[in-house]
Amino acid sequence: MTETDLIQACLQKSRQAQYKLYETYAAAMMDVCKRYARCRCDAEDILQEGFIKVFRYLADFRNQGSFEGWMRRIMVTTAFNYYKKKRIVSNETELLKIPDAEVSEQEVIAKLLHDELLSIISELPNGYRNVFSLNTVEGYSHKEIGQMLNISENTSKSQLTRARIRLQEKVIRRHATADAFGMLQSA
Repeated sequence: MTETDLIQACLQKSRQAQYKLYETYAAAMMDVCKRYARCRCDAEDILQEGFIKVFRYLADFRNQGSFEGWMRRIMVTTAFNYYKKKRIVSNETELLKIPDAEVSEQEVIAKLLHDELLSIISELPNGYRNVFSLNTVEGYSHKEIGQMLNISENTSKSQLTRARIRLQEKVIRRHATADAFGMLQSA
């Protein structure tokens, strides 16, 4: 069954097709939800709400771009709305120490396993994590991020810079710890 056939069957309210669509995309969409959620439980709630919206608005999908991309946008929007409903607001500001060693973003990402990167990103303050994920992972512009998060374009740029610095610091610390542990093991 092609993706188009699956979508058509879902539009005709086929429970089997809906389950198949969920089964096909749930893991990828869960990864999206985890990037924006504060804990796994919230990510699961966001995923469920997101799929409800996917099925509710499936008729609005116009085959312009990928279906998975359309679903990702729904999941991201659902994540932000989830926290707006809970009236959770984060105004995190802090001074950051610039790391001594400059490490390029490509080097950092190349050294990390997928789960390790998700773990480090999840440790970022909410504002940094959201801007980093929206820009670097999802590809939104700073103007779009500003509109989504109700912040200025410059705040988005600043938070992305701070998120990258924080990620570099965390990666350097983790790898230094791992290297030290490895040296202890070999001694």
